[in-house]
Amino acid sequence: MTSKATSSASSPATSNHQTKTILYARVSTTEQTIGHQEAQARAAGFNIDLVVSDAGVSGVAVPLAERPQGKRLFDLLRRGDTLLVRWVDRLGRNYQDVTDTIREFMRRGVIIKTVINGLTFDGATTDAMSEAVRDALIGFMAAMAQAQAEATREAQRAGIEHAKADQAKYRGRKPSFTRDQLEATECLLAREMGASAIAREIGLSRATVIRIKSDLPAAYATLERWSAGQGRMATQVGS
Repeated sequence: MTSKATSSASSPATSNHQTKTILYARVSTTEQTIGHQEAQARAAGFNIDLVVSDAGVSGVAVPLAERPQGKRLFDLLRRGDTLLVRWVDRLGRNYQDVTDTIREFMRRGVIIKTVINGLTFDGATTDAMSEAVRDALIGFMAAMAQAQAEATREAQRAGIEHAKADQAKYRGRKPSFTRDQLEATECLLAREMGASAIAREIGLSRATVIRIKSDLPAAYATLERWSAGQGRMATQVGS
């Protein structure tokens, strides 16, 4: 962790501290939205006191403690507070950074919760077996976040190549999913969640989820082709 991540927030909370829930949202492309992550959290029943977000920031290349808004979390969160994220990949997609971040917040007495699957991580347990299971799950989820990022890059690369090879054709109908929904679907598919459950969680039709599952690179290609077409239309209008 950087020096920015070791602020005075690590000191115990005062007795009159009112605990709060802070949602941290991160998007790395213009097709993703902070609002969707907040709406998903509220729909899941979470009461949110504050939303802290980073837009256009990579979860792979930029550690949480070095992001413009992410670093604020180390000052805002106190013992007993809850840090809420859609999934651990919003904290980052680098194994070491994610595991270090979660463990640092737990040392400070902060509870980490995920919207997807409703997981909870905290440092309150003193049972060795419970700690081992918790730490193993943190490591597994952090590793999955990094692996998913690497797989997504490959799928996007394949999708871009597919779109370039198909540029002469009509770009087709507007996709029935956003990049944010596609990445969330990919994440849940990697965790072997069923199509119907994913559809309910993400807000897509079951048929759309099945199409995405059957050919992930083609789904990314559809988004790339549509985006490219939008760009050409904007150029033509502006010329």
